[in-house]
Parts: sequence; C-alpha cells; structure tokens
Amino acid sequence: MIEPSTNKRPGNPVGVLITARELNLGGVERDVSKIAMGLDRTRFTPHVATYKAEGFRYEELRSAGVPLLHLPLTSLYSAEAMRSARKLRRYIKDHKIQLVHSYDASGVFAAPVARASRVPVVITSQLSYRAILDPRTRNLLRISDRFADAVLVNCEAIRQYMIEDESVSAGQVELCYNGVVTSDFYPANGSANARPEQIADASLVIGTVCAFRPEKALGLFQEAFAKVLAVQPESARPGIKLLLVGSGAELPGLQANAERLGITGASVFVPATRDVAKWMRAIDIFALPSYSEAFSNSLLEAMACGCAVIGSRIGGTPELTGSNEERGLLFRSGDVDEFANKLARLSSDPALRRDLGAKAASFVRANLTIEIAVQRTSAIYDKLLTRKLKK
Repeated sequence: MIEPSTNKRPGNPVGVLITARELNLGGVERDVSKIAMGLDRTRFTPHVATYKAEGFRYEELRSAGVPLLHLPLTSLYSAEAMRSARKLRRYIKDHKIQLVHSYDASGVFAAPVARASRVPVVITSQLSYRAILDPRTRNLLRISDRFADAVLVNCEAIRQYMIEDESVSAGQVELCYNGVVTSDFYPANGSANARPEQIADASLVIGTVCAFRPEKALGLFQEAFAKVLAVQPESARPGIKLLLVGSGAELPGLQANAERLGITGASVFVPATRDVAKWMRAIDIFALPSYSEAFSNSLLEAMACGCAVIGSRIGGTPELTGSNEERGLLFRSGDVDEFANKLARLSSDPALRRDLGAKAASFVRANLTIEIAVQRTSAIYDKLLTRKLKK
C-alpha cells in the first residue's frame, strides 16, 4: 500500500485535470468531487473536465471554486470530438496541466489527447469489471490503457482482474480504495435520526440504495425478501419493509415483480436522492446482491452508517465485509436460498445486527475515510510525477 505523502512540493503547485463524463449523483462523480476538493492546494491545483455542464457535483465543485472545463462530447467519431480535443489541448497548455486523471470511460477520449499534448503523467481508472460493458467500450478502454502511465483501481479484486484478465502489467496498476465522508455518513442516534415518513411505522427495514441496473440483481433481492416475509408470524409481517432507493430502467420491472411475489404492500420505492445518508440510517439490514461489483460506494456508506450488511461474495465486497464475515455477511452470487437464509438470520437476531453494524462503522472510520483516500491519491500522484519528471 502507498503511504500518504506529506512532502511539500517546492515552487508552484502541480496542475491536475480530473475528467468524468458527468457530475451528478453517481458514486464515481462523488469521488471526483471529493478528491478534487480535498487535494492539498500547496501541492496541487485541481481542475475538472466533464462532458455535461450540469449536475449536483458540478454545482458542488463550482461552489468550491474548482475550475471546470466543459467538453461537449456525445460521440468520439464526430466534428464535435475534434473541437473538444482542440479545446482540451488548449486548456492543458494554458493551465500548465502536468497530470491528467480520468475516473471513468472519459479516459478513452482524454488519455490519448493528454498524451498527444505531452502531459507528463496520464492516469486512467478502472472501477468495475468490464464484462458488464458493451464490446466497443471494452475495446476502447483497452486502447486507453496503453496511453496511461498508471491504471487506478479501487480494490484488490480489480487489481488482480486487470493484471490477469486485461493483461495490464502489475507495475502499471495502482490501488486506492474509495473513501467516505464520515461527517455525512455516521450511525443513527436514536430519536435524533427518526425514520422518514414512508417507513416511520416499520419495525424492521431491509433495503438498499443503488442505481436500478441489471447487475445489481434487485429481482433476486425481492425473491429473497419474499421468502423471509413468508416465514414470519402473520402479526409481524406488516412491520417488515423492503426499501429500494434509486432510479433506473429496471424500476417498472421491479414494481411488477413486487406484485407477482405478493410483496407490494411491504415494498417502498424511493427515487434517487441527494440525501442518501438519511435513508441509510433508516435501514436495519442493508443488502447488495450484485452479480458484478468492484468496491461499492453504497455498501461502504451503509457500513459507515452502522447498518448490518449482506453482500454477494464477488469483487471487492469481501474486502469490505471481511472474507470471514467479520463485518458483514456474504452469500454466493445468485443463490437466492443462501441469501434468504442470511436475511432471516439477521432479521431474527438484533444483537448480531448491532454487533456487525458497530464493527462495520468502526472499520470504515479507521480505514476508509475520504481523507485517507485523498492522501492515497496524492501519494500516487507524487510518485508518478517524481518518476516522470526525473527522466
């Protein structure tokens, strides 16, 4: 692991340009915003470029005084792309950018332009498995790997995947875990954190907060919940709620599935919201049954809020929960019966929920805060800049 750097760089701070396709409510967008705002201004001058000049994180960065570059780009194969490339090259030159770091697939555009502009350090990021992407995007990302001095990943599982499956050299892959803002995400404190109106009368809330995409396997979640609900005493059932917070193309299918399974009355759907922490603190058991997951911001935030968590044994999830379930329970991806058994176990054991939640929150505060993530990112920047600028 790279240790945080405390070196003060002599002379002017280094110009850093971070890129992302958009800056709204997603986990990647949150990381871009918090890293850009958290970088030490005595060492770095952060800038952020995005395809869309709008969104919650866009406004957050603008309010914080971080310079923003709008690169209007909808296709790599267009006159618009050529204009955006010229605009980016001018910006790099005018602002003396020495490091470009792309946090998502914006790297397929930004990395080659940065390399052509002779930027000393170019970093791309791979924060998920590429199998969930379309073939064209996968191929473009593999091309962008060749332009990068380093590929940043957010967990050991993705580090191994990039080396073993994507043939990126081990020395090119840099590991930096996500971090959470613990001043926003912290455990509930009794009546001070009363549940939102939609679930105010619930005796037990089982839920998740995520984008409603196929890889999140929310239909499996509904099936497991229905199994747990069916074995509860009839008098207890009205108080048990399934809370799904998020938006996406899967929503109509999930609503229809709730009706098919007979759990519509127990299901609460809440659209994607900025106030994620409020809903996290309302959840007793947080589950993430994804069939593809790297290092989930949503799971990390739930743990910071003291939820008892359950996740599928894939990607970086065991790195969060502990591979031996020290801080959360795990089940085989796609195994609805094992998932239901884990849900039932936590549902019937309040002491276990409290114990796992406390251990999870403590682990996050000690190891996975946004401050630690900023320090690790800065150390990676320092290492690569020192290596390249000495040549």
